[in-house]
Amino acid sequence: MIFPGSCEHGGVGEQMRTNREMNAMAFSFHTEHDAERGTHVMRPVPQADFAIIGGSSTFSIDFPEALGRDDTAVLARDLVFETPYGTSPPFKLAAVDGKRFLTVKMHGWRPPHVSRADASKQVFWVLREAGVVRIYVEGGVGSVNRLLELRDLIIPDDYIDYSMRQDVSLGGPFLLIMRDPICPTGTKHLAEAARRRLVGTGRHVFTRGVYLNTDGRHFESRAEVQAFRWMGADVIGQSIVPEVYLAREIGACYSGIYMIVNYAEGVIRDWEHRDLADIFYNEAETIGHILLDALKASPAEPVGCACRTLRKETLLQNKRFDPDTL
Repeated sequence: MIFPGSCEHGGVGEQMRTNREMNAMAFSFHTEHDAERGTHVMRPVPQADFAIIGGSSTFSIDFPEALGRDDTAVLARDLVFETPYGTSPPFKLAAVDGKRFLTVKMHGWRPPHVSRADASKQVFWVLREAGVVRIYVEGGVGSVNRLLELRDLIIPDDYIDYSMRQDVSLGGPFLLIMRDPICPTGTKHLAEAARRRLVGTGRHVFTRGVYLNTDGRHFESRAEVQAFRWMGADVIGQSIVPEVYLAREIGACYSGIYMIVNYAEGVIRDWEHRDLADIFYNEAETIGHILLDALKASPAEPVGCACRTLRKETLLQNKRFDPDTL
């Protein structure tokens, strides 16, 4: 499918300026400048508790600086890292209310030269090296559930993996338990931020739903959408997988907010390209503010969730485990 974005701002004053100065001073890493690409290949990866993975909603703006928020500062940009899976996409290091976060555009995808699977592994390798423990994402999705209208927001609590990418992992010796794939604490903060930003618009924010992931880059057929409805899907998109697995593998809480940007084929009416374009360009700031508002209110600690207990050492190792210690 496609992905969302957009609206307002806030302020903090003298304390925030102090936070910016402290963060700027703390960021002193060795860089090698790549003049041809205009980027900096970094060693080591800067530390941050949080990450925001951008999707189609914030793609059309320079996130986060385009939002003009007094509580947000970009500390470094165009940060590129060499990973075991190839050169990473460019990251920014930023801070909102003193909370440092890494952010990357459009899930790190760079077609046709880098596969989506490799891009995801590059992104999450960087996040693991940075020590990220809470991740927020955004994207655009098509509605399968007939109750969902264009521009509604959904924070799904489950997913169906209908992708064909195999073995997309960082190679950790873990058994990943996916019974609660989406962090409820992150969902709470995203929902609260979204409802504040959408007051008076008549738009809805849903905190439950099933996201069915396809590979794309095409949309689905009417027969496929009908089958997905029978499977229990509420929306269709292309980004929650493999991110939800990789987030669990690195031990991070993961939550995403997605805008309905089209009706899936055979649902309500045929979608129109001008609707996609209007949402793509005119909703970016709203989503950007929602993400920053949610991050600003969020703890790094796993409060109110079991996300970081749902990664276990695999038993398929050359050692024997005592069941009483598991």
